[in-house]
Amino acid sequence: MPLALIDDDAAAARASAHAAAVDAYAGPFLKRRHEGKKHPVEDFLFTYYTLTPGQLRRWHPGAGAALTGNAAEERLGWKFYRPLTEEERLAVGRQRGKPLAPDEPAATMDAEAFMAKRGSAVDFAEMILSRTLARPGRLGCFGLHEWAMAYRSELNGHRHEYLELRLGAEGTDGVVESSRISCTHFDAFRFYQPQAVPLNEFQPTRETQRDLEQPGCLHANMDVYKWAYKLVPLLPSELVFEAFELAYRIRAMDMQAAPYDLEAWGYEPLRIETPAGRAEYVRRQQAFMTQAQGLRERVLAELKAARGSAGHRSPATT
Repeated sequence: MPLALIDDDAAAARASAHAAAVDAYAGPFLKRRHEGKKHPVEDFLFTYYTLTPGQLRRWHPGAGAALTGNAAEERLGWKFYRPLTEEERLAVGRQRGKPLAPDEPAATMDAEAFMAKRGSAVDFAEMILSRTLARPGRLGCFGLHEWAMAYRSELNGHRHEYLELRLGAEGTDGVVESSRISCTHFDAFRFYQPQAVPLNEFQPTRETQRDLEQPGCLHANMDVYKWAYKLVPLLPSELVFEAFELAYRIRAMDMQAAPYDLEAWGYEPLRIETPAGRAEYVRRQQAFMTQAQGLRERVLAELKAARGSAGHRSPATT
């Protein structure tokens, strides 16, 4: 498949727009970090996940694109980029109606090198995304994973020591003990307090992650961002940022439904201990599931195209 030309002006505009979009989120986080302050909602995507603000801010066109001029020259110094071959340079010249000058920089993301170096990570991300996409969503967990993390806080303490429990320690324990807890996500379950572990319907492990991950789970839907950034620079940065923004909005709901009092931070509680609160939780959970499934489809489509351009076959994913 021929490379799609992104001329220097278009690349500069997209890179600038992407940086500005990231800065709207990263700027306040970096300011708080400099001042030694924390935010229980807005810091999460920069502290729990491993992609730094600077890495997120760097714009990539994704596999299958050709860059020229300044955009190409800059990225030729980045990992997983290569110069265009002579055949590719001729094809790009035909696309723009003017041949590339002999000394004009021209580059593309090196999908073949990425697959050779990161193939196992790509395979795992594709497997998790495709299996989750294919499963029905389990709704009605009501975000009780956060309550299980705060269970028996008078004995254990809790993860967010600077936050108050909205119902107090006894009230929080009562919600946990009177509820059916059915978290399927290992990276939430692993933070449970010890006394809450046997109360969970599932006992997820890293090994069973591929079998339990399902699209109703808020954390699995936040993790679309994780799987997307693990494929950088194979994916276009705009798609990675869409996954970031979705994760950001999900995090807000996750903490609204948590046992902590966040009203001073501007977050109204989602009172999952009440019938009305649980109904609202399921409504929002369904909407996030739909959005995350759409992103999974798009990430997988980009990955399929990148594999094709690299001559790299997809392993069995089921």
